[in-house]
Amino acid sequence: MSTPSLAAMSALPTSGFSFSKEHFVVAVPVAVVAAVGGFLVSHYLSGRTCKKGLVNTSISKDSPKVVHSFDMEDIGTKAVYCRCWKSKKFPFCDGAHAKHNDATGDNVGPLIIKKKDA
Repeated sequence: MSTPSLAAMSALPTSGFSFSKEHFVVAVPVAVVAAVGGFLVSHYLSGRTCKKGLVNTSISKDSPKVVHSFDMEDIGTKAVYCRCWKSKKFPFCDGAHAKHNDATGDNVGPLIIKKKDA
């Protein structure tokens, strides 16, 4: 197959886009800055969800899962359980969630279990 002549190539439609050395000199630094910026933003956002977000920071850390079980008969008429993990009497609530809520803007409160009146 023969190569098209110069006259035939000039008759071919063109997009009007040409990429010169000057374009390349500008495009490469812009692409590098965009890539580095994207990496830094993704690194920052992924770092925010790291261990800083732990709910339980001190209770039974040697256990793979913290579980407490109570028999309904042992509860009496009412029991108030901690859900913020800040209570010094965990698993029972001591009101530590109020300080936690003030400090973080959270709205966590206790789990209250009451027996129904018969």
